Parts: sequence; C-alpha cells; structure tokens
Amino acid sequence: MMSHQNTTATSQVDITRVKPYGDTLNDGMVQMSFTLPVPAGEEAAEAARILAKKMGLDEPSVVYQRDLGIGYSYFIVYGKCQHTVDYSSIKVTKVEGDVMDRLECEKFIEENIKRTVTMVGASTGTDAHTVGIDAIMNMKGFNGHFGLERYQGINAINMGSQVPNEELIARAIEEKADAILVSQTVTQKDVHIANLTNMVELCEAEGVRDKILLLCGGPRISHELAQELGFDAGFGTDSYAENVASYVLTELVERKRV
Repeated sequence: MMSHQNTTATSQVDITRVKPYGDTLNDGMVQMSFTLPVPAGEEAAEAARILAKKMGLDEPSVVYQRDLGIGYSYFIVYGKCQHTVDYSSIKVTKVEGDVMDRLECEKFIEENIKRTVTMVGASTGTDAHTVGIDAIMNMKGFNGHFGLERYQGINAINMGSQVPNEELIARAIEEKADAILVSQTVTQKDVHIANLTNMVELCEAEGVRDKILLLCGGPRISHELAQELGFDAGFGTDSYAENVASYVLTELVERKRV
C-alpha cells in the first residue's frame, strides 16, 4: 500500500514546477530558523514573522522562540513557499564515473596500476578540524565506510590539522604523491576560498600542479567550486573514502600516470 501511494504521488508531480512538500503535495510548506539581534518577546516574534513574509513565505508563523541572552533571539518559523523550480532544467557539475567499493578499488590497483598509490592529506591553514580528513583517510573511516589507510595498494598519509599549505605540498613532493587531499571545515567569511586558492597557486609555483591530482572536500565544497578554484575535483557531504579513491585511481589510468 505504501509503495502504491508513493507512486501515485510521484506521478502527480510536475517536475517543471516543483514546490516544497509538507502535509500535502504542492502545499509549499517550509521550516526555517534564524537568529535576530533583538531581545526575545512579542515584538521580536513579530519581526521574525515579517522578515519571513518578506522572504516570500505566505502565512508565516513563529512556532518557537528562544532567548539567547545579551539581546539575541532564536526563531523557528513555518510558512508556505510561493515559488517553484524547474527541476528538469537543473544541471549540476559533479564528479563523474562509477564508485568502486574498497575491494573493487584494491583489485583495480592490482590490475591497472600495479604499484602503490600515495595520497597525502590534511586540514590546512588555520582549520583545526580533523573530522573531514579523518573520515576519508583514517583506517576506521566514518559511518561504516573504511578510510584509505585500510585500502591495500594505497599509502595514505594524514598530516592532521592546521597544516600550512607549504608543508602539505612539500610532503607530497617528498613522498612522490599521486594526489593531495585538502579538507576545509571552517568556512566563516569564506576563509576556505582564500586558503584553497593559495594552495593552487603554491602548487603552480612549485611546478607540481600538473603532476599531482589536487582534491578538496568539506561541507561547503562542491565539484563546481573546486574546479573554479583550480582543483581537479571537490567532494561535499556524503562523500567517503571510496568516492575519493575511485576518482583518483580512474584518473591515474586515464591520464596514463600508472
């Protein structure tokens, strides 16, 4: 019964005019949260409601308000979105190619590369967060996905956090690395953009940009952004070691760097 209902609902969707879904199809219901620099109270709630209406929500209502202290308030607002999106026209730049699991990657290395593949990674600049680079590289991995250290045929070198770009590049050159992995978690005021741009410029200055695959990842990283900044590939949320390994291994073969 559940499957039939889902199929029926899907068949009613006009993908050229997609709207948010709450209780019923095309009701436009959305939930948003934000903070205002005003003390909690009825006036603050009304300010939040007015702002939501200006953002394009019909019938906005403040369903939760919390005083954050020192003149700040947090709100959760419900409302109906007026707008639609043409889903059929959307084109997203993303990493192409099949994703191999760990065993398939190991077999691919054995059959197509026939040598150890070295990847050096770190959270660079002032970024002290290692959760991203650890999820990709550390043996235990993340969310049931083993990290690159577990892969036979891959030499994964995790340099940790707050690593200057210069040090990461120097280690990659020393290890004759096939790929450099840069993790960026801290993105306030677009500090990650400046740091990633600097990474590419330093690689070019060292004459290794065309010799080493350059990858970056993080919660605000997309493949499109990575390529705009001069990287070969970018990986956002829901990316694991197998995504990175599959890309690097297939690129090495395609670029004849085996």
